[in-house]
Amino acid sequence: MTEADKKTFYTLIGDVYAFYRKDFSKFTGQVWWNAMKNFDLAAVQDAFGRHSINPDTGRFCPFPADIVQMLEGATIDSALVAWTKVDRGIRVVGPWRSVAFDDPLIHVVVTEMGGWTMLGTKEEKDWPFLKNEFSARYRGYRSRSMVPDYPPVLLGMSQANNAKEGHQSNEPPTLIGNPKAAQNVMLLGTHKPMLAITQMGAETAAATLRLVDSHTGNQFSERGLDQ
Repeated sequence: MTEADKKTFYTLIGDVYAFYRKDFSKFTGQVWWNAMKNFDLAAVQDAFGRHSINPDTGRFCPFPADIVQMLEGATIDSALVAWTKVDRGIRVVGPWRSVAFDDPLIHVVVTEMGGWTMLGTKEEKDWPFLKNEFSARYRGYRSRSMVPDYPPVLLGMSQANNAKEGHQSNEPPTLIGNPKAAQNVMLLGTHKPMLAITQMGAETAAATLRLVDSHTGNQFSERGLDQ
């Protein structure tokens, strides 16, 4: 949703609370907005409608988590869907070709786990452990509605080897999942490293450690900076 949808959204939430005969406050509205703002307004309206006719939960006023679950499915379901795409991609496309998925979180998690080529080196006996690790990482991001910076393409072995030898590969990546969504994932990706690693200069390190000393009472020797 955009700021232009905010008035309509607040009216919607107020009507929902009136339907369930619940008090509605400004704070309640802010909580709902923060939880729903990443979704499309029409989808949110539809989710509230589906909740109201659910025979199990429709008698109760929904919480944000109830509507998020209807919009996204339970995080474990989303993680299993995502892992199915990864599993299918490795088995059908293979680790040699570069790939782009239709879900940016797949790029985030696979990169954190060591990359597309790493998955291709694993044996079948490793697959259940990889599935569990992937699902846990994916669900963590999904539950926080968080998508960090991610690479636009997951490099395959062929392109990675060419890059090491200084050769540029013009082979396009294989799109996995919805092609248009995968292209959009590529467009929004970045070549910035996901984890910044910076070497401190000696002078900056010495000044920082002296500041730490002043707060903790610990003493660091100058020799310790070189170790």
